Amino acid sequence: MREGIHPKYYEVEARCACGATWNTRSTKPELRLEICSSCHPFFTGKQKLVDTEGRVERFTKKYGAQTVESQEKLRTARKKDKAKSA
Repeated sequence: MREGIHPKYYEVEARCACGATWNTRSTKPELRLEICSSCHPFFTGKQKLVDTEGRVERFTKKYGAQTVESQEKLRTARKKDKAKSA
């Protein structure tokens, strides 16, 4: 290997936002991660809803909190109104 062209290689403790830590090696002196295999939904089997930039609120505001039950109530109310007016 040629001298002076390779980066320094550090032994670091990688830290995830969930609190998991492990030792590894890297060219960076410090590793901080947002997600790891301990908290990623693919590995854990648990789905987390991560709201990015208020997208869930925008969707709820635009379409409302529509459920099957609320739609059925609305249909029966409309049928009753039509029956009264007819």
